[in-house]
Amino acid sequence: MADLANARVLILATDGFEESELFDPRQALLDAGANVTLASIKTDPIQGVVNDSEKARTITPDLTLDAVDTEEFDMLLLPGGVGNPDKLRMQERAVEIVSEFMDDDKIVAAICHAPWLLVEADVVDGRRVTSWPSVRTDLENAGAEVVDEQVVIDGNLITSRKPDDIPAFSKAVIEALQSELAEA
Repeated sequence: MADLANARVLILATDGFEESELFDPRQALLDAGANVTLASIKTDPIQGVVNDSEKARTITPDLTLDAVDTEEFDMLLLPGGVGNPDKLRMQERAVEIVSEFMDDDKIVAAICHAPWLLVEADVVDGRRVTSWPSVRTDLENAGAEVVDEQVVIDGNLITSRKPDDIPAFSKAVIEALQSELAEA
């Protein structure tokens, strides 16, 4: 297992993130030694949810979207939840961050409803992806080839469907980051 001590991962989230889709991959990355930074609209604590209905744990972002310099990170992680990506895709800087990571061919990992941000950034045309079922038509309309699999890896883009897929998603994210750092 490659050492991820030099890996720098950015997570984008705001109120309405699905708790497990932020906390579980984040913990897996931290356990693997990665440095993880959370960016949001503001630095006030953000509210997680479980099944998009009941309130869950909160987490305090490290910085605002406007303070993000994508050159400082190796990977972007986008947790789902309905409200989270829906709010973030209305933030110009959040969409720019997604575009910058994709333009730089850095790893972008999105789960559940988070691929809405990929659609908004116009980065899925011709890409093979998966997501929560209600997002799939949006992905298809944006030119993506949508499949129903736990984890889909298309070059630098990793997508997953739902909380049940988090173990496979986290494993794919860590392996991609290890591979990326081994090549650097």
